[in-house]
Amino acid sequence: MAATAAATIGFPQAYLEGKEVKETSSLVTELCRHFYTQGWVSGTGGSITMKVHDASIPKPDQLIIMSPSGVQKERMQPEDMYILSPNGSIVSAPSPKPYPNKPPKCTDCAPLFMKAYEMRNAGAVIHSHGMESCLVTMLNPQAKEFRITHMEMIKGIQGHGYYDELVVPIIENTAYENELTDSLTKVIEAYPKATAVLVRNHGVYIWGDSWIHAKTQAECYHYLFDAAIKLHQLGLDAATPEHGPIRRHVHSQNHISTKLSVKSGVKDSQNQTEPPRRCIVLDIEGTTTPITFVTDVLFPYARENVGKHLNLTYDTAETQEDIKLLRSQVEEDLRQGLAGAVPIPHADEGKEKVIAAVVSNVEAMIKADRKITALKELQGHIWRTGFECNELKSVVFEDVAEALEKWHSSGIKVYIYSSGSRLAQRLLFGNTNYGDLRKYLSGFFDTTIGNKKESKSYKEITETLGVDDPSEILFVTDVYQEATAAKTAGLEAIISIRPGNASLPENHGFKTVTSFSQI
Repeated sequence: MAATAAATIGFPQAYLEGKEVKETSSLVTELCRHFYTQGWVSGTGGSITMKVHDASIPKPDQLIIMSPSGVQKERMQPEDMYILSPNGSIVSAPSPKPYPNKPPKCTDCAPLFMKAYEMRNAGAVIHSHGMESCLVTMLNPQAKEFRITHMEMIKGIQGHGYYDELVVPIIENTAYENELTDSLTKVIEAYPKATAVLVRNHGVYIWGDSWIHAKTQAECYHYLFDAAIKLHQLGLDAATPEHGPIRRHVHSQNHISTKLSVKSGVKDSQNQTEPPRRCIVLDIEGTTTPITFVTDVLFPYARENVGKHLNLTYDTAETQEDIKLLRSQVEEDLRQGLAGAVPIPHADEGKEKVIAAVVSNVEAMIKADRKITALKELQGHIWRTGFECNELKSVVFEDVAEALEKWHSSGIKVYIYSSGSRLAQRLLFGNTNYGDLRKYLSGFFDTTIGNKKESKSYKEITETLGVDDPSEILFVTDVYQEATAAKTAGLEAIISIRPGNASLPENHGFKTVTSFSQI
């Protein structure tokens, strides 16, 4: 392998020939042979790249290994790899091989790979030409996104659970790979949670924090693409929780259907046309569920059982992560001088002291009704035990279940946005007085997406749901400030009037409902 620029970037020749670089180059060739058997890199197509992991070097400053272009990927050797600097310049190139091998050339995917490294701090990127990644973009030639929900393999995608909707942006193909760079950059910016981008009639780019993460996600994505294709062949919709029959648009003027309501708008009781809706986003407390259930049942249960929960689960990774989040939050609270905050000692000071401090802080946070992720995560884990032991049963208003079923049947996707954790939301709707209602829900949002009283949170939800216009989303809440934030972001907002809800300001300007049957 011929060195070309090692000295200029601070990596001596000895490092380029060292253990870390050699192991990474060997790993790339090994993975390419495996991906060839999967049909992802046949016909010299597809590619893979990864950072040279070195604990002594920050990830953004690590060297990059890339496979060459136009070669039989299953026959590559470690010495065929290109070594790139952190900024993408070639540091070392392979030596030419005799005919019939082509002169060496770095992969045409290099500019696209670099975008994943620069914009997502990726540790590895995979470009697959797998048949399923190509065909899935053809199911709907106009679609700008691939969507699927309620599939077990979604759990293998970063930041997603079984009940979540997975959204993968689709960009249009071009004659030359590097011409995709601008459109790839735009969708990476537009979809901050995406870990993959589909290229229509071409393939997919997938990245992860490490090669293991990238490989795991690539396997899950290909499984989900294949599942969506097979569901489509059966006439079933992968993007709905129940995977029921695909709903076709009816164009007859005489055919009155709920689909027309969704797409064209409906008239309300004053004969005024309401905006068309693709999605409805619901708050929980005071909207789907009585405030008293939260304040008089859930909060007391968490407060009374936090010590017991911590004692029983203290050594688990989940509880240690909960304590870590709370410790970080409390440190911030102490800097701001918030009442009730007491330092949480580190583990080496003893389990009893840690638990006592956590309990004290949790009690103060619940009393103050803090809407913070650290508290909500722990509460969700405590409530999970309560639901599993049948000590808790959630309550929704009597009109909720029927409305969810109606909207679902109409093709309207319904999501939940609550300050409670996504786990807590799934538990609540999975164990209601009307049974398991999760089959009518397409996804869950919590405060990890942002504060409910800030308009940027609703802009983020709009981007995630991928609607053409924010007004296609209806947000229903009992809180005036949340409705205002949603309206500022362009969503339609309705305020829910339920027993026990706080009074609204005069001349608030929002439409109100006392039952979901009025929506």
